[in-house]
Amino acid sequence: MHDDNAASLRLTANRIEKAISEFFSVYDVTLGSREERQGIRLRGYLQVPAAEAYPQIAARLRELGYTAVLRRDEEASLDELLAVPGTLPEAERPRYGVHVLLFGATILTTLYVGAGMSDLRPPDDLWWPLFNLWHGWPFALSLLSILLAHEMGHYVVSQRNGVAASLPYFIPLPLPDFLGNVLGTLGAVIRMKGIIPNRRVMLDIGVAGPLTGLVVAVPVLVLGLSLSHVEPLPFDQAYSMEGNSLLYLLIKYAMFGQWLPSGGVDVFIHPVAFAGWAGLLVTSLNLIPAGQLDGGHVLYSLIGDRAQALRWPLIVVLGGLGLLVWPGWFLWAGLVFLFGGGHPPPLDGLTRLGTGRKVLAVLALVAFVLTFTPQPLIFVFPEAQEPFLDPGQSVMGLATGLAGLYWLGRRRLLRPRPGPGED
Repeated sequence: MHDDNAASLRLTANRIEKAISEFFSVYDVTLGSREERQGIRLRGYLQVPAAEAYPQIAARLRELGYTAVLRRDEEASLDELLAVPGTLPEAERPRYGVHVLLFGATILTTLYVGAGMSDLRPPDDLWWPLFNLWHGWPFALSLLSILLAHEMGHYVVSQRNGVAASLPYFIPLPLPDFLGNVLGTLGAVIRMKGIIPNRRVMLDIGVAGPLTGLVVAVPVLVLGLSLSHVEPLPFDQAYSMEGNSLLYLLIKYAMFGQWLPSGGVDVFIHPVAFAGWAGLLVTSLNLIPAGQLDGGHVLYSLIGDRAQALRWPLIVVLGGLGLLVWPGWFLWAGLVFLFGGGHPPPLDGLTRLGTGRKVLAVLALVAFVLTFTPQPLIFVFPEAQEPFLDPGQSVMGLATGLAGLYWLGRRRLLRPRPGPGED
């Protein structure tokens, strides 16, 4: 380090030490490192709890052009403050045209799929839904309400906590329904540019989407089931059934007084009910406790780096489900393998969850168990009278896998950007 640069860095370190003196008692200072030559490391002891100290420290370092990163040096039993040159990006101006265009396209594709579920559709007319989109509004409205609630839950909580995030980007799926397009969309995503400040905010953002979506999905499902009917299963023609999760099974029992399907009967669900069922499925997929999925955020906020130890057991479980139950889980196992390694730490690594948030995190994981659907779609053929896969279900598996690839991939590629000097 050149003398002039070292002198400038020492001066900056002195200014930082003075700025944070009421929150952090400095034991030693290190100027520069291999990773960040202009960085400054201060070790010592926090004078107040991290949750109270970090916002104040971060604000004062931001005024000096630095980003604060708070860690614990376990070997030295010291708190560690890293002052990284540069500041975090501010929220960018929304690109309303892109959001509106994608949302409009998703309205059309979900209307198309919903029209295909209409009782008015002629059985042999593959193109009828395309020219009768308005018949799909009950399904489209129900499904998009659930997805919008999910993503806006993330967005609103991110904004409240000062984490830069975009409005939702909806993803239309413009494929014919006879090629396995059962939803008309691959969901929606938001782009997070800021780094999450601590585990508490990480949990709040992580659970806000699934729980808000679930709050909308359950009433939609109940409404849809009230419009549905229990009828005998056909014996002379092929048919499909939506898979059961524990929550879906219990809601059906509460409404119809019997476990379904059983005794040769099942509920033939209204399109609104199918949208509610899809909302439960989307909730469970997002709550898979891995990587940058919502469930990965929840698990990391609860147990920190120890969450990584569950990666391989989860891959084995998903692979086993793919072998025994539904081939689509092979894709999810591969996605967890490719993108589920590690989790970016928050800026404040010392603040932990309080009792209330620990309970909330556990409730989110319970919601995952209750909404998890081992076999999302089941196809039954008269000659077999046992559920097994056909090409349509394989396409559904591919579509769900692609959705998973997008969800996991965008959380890796568009996840909160590392702070200046953190690669």
